[in-house]
Parts: sequence; structure tokens; C-alpha cells
Amino acid sequence: MLVLRLLNVVAPAYFLCISLVTFVLQIFLFIPSMFRDPSTTPLLSPALLHGALFFFLSANALGNYVLVIQSSPEDLGKGLNLGKRAEAVADWLDGSRSPGSALPSTHFCRLCARVTQRHDHHCFFTGNCIGSRNMRNFIMFCLYTSLACLDSLVAGMAYISAALSMSFANPLAFLTLLPHSISQFFSGALLSSEMFVILMLYLWLGIGLACAGFCCHQMLLILRGQTRYQLRKGMVVRAQPWRENLQEVFGKRWLLGLLIPVLNVGSDCHRQKEK
Repeated sequence: MLVLRLLNVVAPAYFLCISLVTFVLQIFLFIPSMFRDPSTTPLLSPALLHGALFFFLSANALGNYVLVIQSSPEDLGKGLNLGKRAEAVADWLDGSRSPGSALPSTHFCRLCARVTQRHDHHCFFTGNCIGSRNMRNFIMFCLYTSLACLDSLVAGMAYISAALSMSFANPLAFLTLLPHSISQFFSGALLSSEMFVILMLYLWLGIGLACAGFCCHQMLLILRGQTRYQLRKGMVVRAQPWRENLQEVFGKRWLLGLLIPVLNVGSDCHRQKEK
């Protein structure tokens, strides 16, 4: 438990450090060195267009990240007829709660010390549980993080291609880039800044693939009206059309949340809370 609590603090700091390093590399290294075309107008310059795209992706990723953290698990102890707080927590921990004492799909998290409605999982990179209040923001965070990593990966490969005069036309060139770079770095033929960018390329690739895979898996569960917690516990879910399952998570005004980071707008959970 101590290791999990430590990971719950270190993982968000690690993600924020990676985001800061990515931002600095994009703004101060990739964009100034790659986009130098004086024949284009300033409003249509590749540097401005690429910078606007990167700002859009990173702003949505960080914005939804903040909303996931701020949308804490709901404290359902008062509204679920659970009795005293300490006794309720004990019931959740040992699994001795009565069938009518809680809403379906609720779960007590030992790290958050709270009960989450429609619990999915505990995310260590946000230090928070993912449930009905922040599921849509979490999916948008994964989506835009994967896109920002892909954008940084392409920009970083273009920079390395120009700096080292190499081509990535052969797919094996990227796979053999790291071992060749390590040997050149220790022999003194490669600068430390270039070696750092190469290491970041593989980090962006790993984070991007992980976030994209997690986002796709989460979308499949949402279409089925199921959470990871329900899947892991083998719980039976209520069958309903996939459109209704999507609307419960993304709401009717889903396009607004796709373009800018906002809280759950128009979802059933949000409307019930307002009532």
C-alpha cells in the first residue's frame, strides 16, 4: 500500500515533467529549426500552423488532465444509506455490505478513501479514481495525449533527420536508431542534446501507443455499457443500445467537449446531480 501511495504522487509529477520537456523541445528546438521558409506569408507559415496545432493538442490534453484531477470521486456516503462513515468504509472493505446499501457499480478505493459511482479504475498518472464524473475527460485526455505524442514524434524525427543527415524511409531505420546512437554518443560523434531528443522519440512512441490503446479499449467498454471494474469482477451489466451508452458518458453536446476541455455537459449524470 505504501508503494501504491508513493506511485500515486510520483506518477503525476513524472507526467508533468514529460509535458514540460515536450513543450520546450517543440517551441525552442523543433519549430525554429525545421520551419524556415521566407517565401511564405507569416499567417500561413508552416511554423505558425504547426505551432497552432501543437498548442491545440497540448491545451486539450493538459486541460482535460486538470479536469480529471479536479473532478474527484463523489462522496456517496451520505446519500446511500450507508450509516456511519467508519462503518460504511469497513463494509466496503470487507465486502459485507447489504445488496440495497449502495448504488450499482459503486466501489470504495483505498487510495482515495472515497466511494466512486460507476467506478472504472484508479489512474496513478492523475492520482484520482475514474468514474461517472470524469470518465469523458479521461478519455479526451488519453486521446489528445496520444495525438500530441504523435505530433512530437513526427517533429522530432524530422529534426533528427536534418541534424544527422539520415533518412527514415526504411522502417528499420527507426528501430536501429537507438543502438547506433548509443554507440556514437559514447564514441563522441553524437551531441548530448541530439541523444536526448532520440531518447524522447522512443518515450513519445511508448506513451502515444499506450494512451491510444487505452482509449480504444475504454471506448469498447463504453459501447458495451461496461466498466473495467465490472469486467474484472465479472458483473452483469444492463443491456441497452450503444447510442445510450455513449450519451451517458459524453452527453448530447459531445462535440463541445471534443474541441475544448470542459466538464461533462448534457450527460445524464450531470443532469441528475443538478436535480
